[in-house]
Amino acid sequence: MKYLEEFQNPELARRLLDDIRATVTRPWALMEVCGGQTHTIIRHGIDQLLPEGVELIHGPGCPVCVTPLEVIDKALEIASRPDVVFCSFGDMLRVPGTDKDLFRVRSEGGDVRVVYSPLDALRIAEQNPDKQVVFFGIGFETTAPPNAMTVYQAKKRGIRNFSLLVSHVRVPPAIEAIMQSPDCRVQGFLAAGHVCSVMGTAEYPELAERFEVPIVVTGFEPLDILEGIRRTVRQLERGEHTVDNAYPRAVREEGNPAAQAMLADVFETTDRAWRGIGTIPQSGWRLSSRYREFDAEHRFDVGDVNTCEPAACRAGEVLQGLLKPHECEAFGTVCTPRNPLGATMVSSEGACAAYYLYRRLGAPAAPAAPLEASPVA
Repeated sequence: MKYLEEFQNPELARRLLDDIRATVTRPWALMEVCGGQTHTIIRHGIDQLLPEGVELIHGPGCPVCVTPLEVIDKALEIASRPDVVFCSFGDMLRVPGTDKDLFRVRSEGGDVRVVYSPLDALRIAEQNPDKQVVFFGIGFETTAPPNAMTVYQAKKRGIRNFSLLVSHVRVPPAIEAIMQSPDCRVQGFLAAGHVCSVMGTAEYPELAERFEVPIVVTGFEPLDILEGIRRTVRQLERGEHTVDNAYPRAVREEGNPAAQAMLADVFETTDRAWRGIGTIPQSGWRLSSRYREFDAEHRFDVGDVNTCEPAACRAGEVLQGLLKPHECEAFGTVCTPRNPLGATMVSSEGACAAYYLYRRLGAPAAPAAPLEASPVA
C-alpha cells in the first residue's frame, strides 16, 4: 500500500537509528506533540531503540484527552434531554464525565448516536425536524475544517435544529504554554503533520526562535518518526533552532488556504481550558458571532456545571509530559480501558491507552535488539 509499507521498512529504520546514534553526544529530551505519534512510538518500540539519553516525552496531542471535564459534563447534560439527538464520533462515548459517560446516557434512554462525519449529524437533523440534533465537535486544527463546513452548510440550507458543541483547540499556543512551564524539560518538538497540512508552518518559526527549540514537522509511520528525531537531534547537536518540514508529502508551508478561509469565517479564537492542564490563552476556537445561533452551549443554556476529577487520576501530569503512564499508581489497577479514570486511558490516541495496549505496564524494558525484536516490519 502506497505510503504505508514503504515507511515501515526495517532496513531503512536501522540506518536512521545508526545515524541518530552517530550524531548524539549528550542527552536530549524531545516531545512528540500528537497522540497518534505516541501510539506509533510505543507500538513499534521506537523509544526503546533510541540511544541512551534520547528521551521522548509524550505531549498533550490527543484532542479527546484534553477536552475539559466541564465540556464532557455539558455534553452529558445535553444528551440526556428527551428532545435531543446527540451525535459524536465513537471515541468520545466512553470518556468519563464526573458521574457517567455517553454510553451510560444512552443506556438510560438518551438518543446518542455514533456518526462518521459531522455531515451525518446534519443529515439526521434534516430528517428529524422535530428534534434538536447536536454534534460534539472536538479536535485540533485537523478536524475543525469539516465541522466549520457543516455549520456553514446548516446556515446556508436553513437547518435550524442543528447545533455544534465546540471544544476545538490549537497546537501553537499549547507549545508556548509547555515551554513557559517552570517544570519544562523539552528541548525539541516533533510537530503534528496532519495539523500542519491544514494550517501550514507559519506559526512555528517565532516559537522556535523565542524558545530556542527546533520544531520538526513529522508524520506518523515509524520511518517518519525516526526521521523527525534524526533531524531534531542534528539541530540540537549543532545548536540550531529552526522549523524543518520532514513531512513534505503531506505538508506545504502555506497549508490548505481553502480550509483556513472556512475556519476564519465560522470560528474565532478564544481562551480554552485543557483537561489536566488549565486555561491556555487564545488556544481554541468558538463559533463566531455570525454563527452563534448554532452554538449548543448558547442554545441549551447549560451554563456552569459542577465537576470533580478523580483524585487518583494523574492524567494531567501525563498530558504535560511530567509523568509516564506506568508511573501513575492507578495505571493498570484501578484505571483500565474497561474502567477508566481519565480520557488518556480510553482515547484511541491516549498515552495511557498506548502503554496499556502494548503492555508497557511497569518499568521500561531493556532496549530491544535493532528491529529484529521490534514489530516495525
